[in-house]
Amino acid sequence: MAIHQPNLFPRLSTLAKLFAADCWIVLDDVQFARRDFQHRARLGSMSSPSRFQWLSIPTHLPHGRATLIRDAVVVDPRLARRRVTHMLTQYYAKSPDWPMLRDGLGSVLHRLETESMAEVAAESTKVLLRLLGWRGCIVRSSRLPARSERSQRLADLAAVTGAHGYLCGTGGMRYLINTPFEAHGLSVLPFVTPNAGVWRDARRVSSVQPLMTAGISAVLGELRAIASHHRPGTGAA
Repeated sequence: MAIHQPNLFPRLSTLAKLFAADCWIVLDDVQFARRDFQHRARLGSMSSPSRFQWLSIPTHLPHGRATLIRDAVVVDPRLARRRVTHMLTQYYAKSPDWPMLRDGLGSVLHRLETESMAEVAAESTKVLLRLLGWRGCIVRSSRLPARSERSQRLADLAAVTGAHGYLCGTGGMRYLINTPFEAHGLSVLPFVTPNAGVWRDARRVSSVQPLMTAGISAVLGELRAIASHHRPGTGAA
């Protein structure tokens, strides 16, 4: 089980964690964070590794800073459609794998019509997971029962889906309390990725960059290796 906010074309470190899980709980009922990746993605150039540019979708928060992710609204869907299409084409149209990504973008552009930023971000992640052949389940945290304390909530969410283990990224490990997971009979599995090769900018840049530069097949091989290492009982650190 992996639990993560919907991110717009997520970073490879995030995509790898979701790929390694059998189920992704979309954490859509926590506070929206403008400085996070819920409405923006840092695109990396294919030709110049040091060149980055933000793809941002203007987003309105109806309740100000207290707005939950599920309630964030796309300000101008038409402008957002043009921006997503133009920037991804500009950066990645020369990739041999671009046609596969391009064909999947229609569903992301369609979600913009709902004006829900959470729907758009979640769909952008689903598109990448589908390109990689992932067939896991996806559920929303807002539809599941859970207590409010942070670690307790994550443990409840994982348990209600019948998971045996919870994949926790490096950020979550800084605050996570294991006791609620132990009470549910759940293993907490720290999820870490390498720092070289396709993983060099895995925590900074959208995973679209390595998928289009190294190729979907090459990245898939890397993700499968990482997923195997993080399965329960494999001796992951």
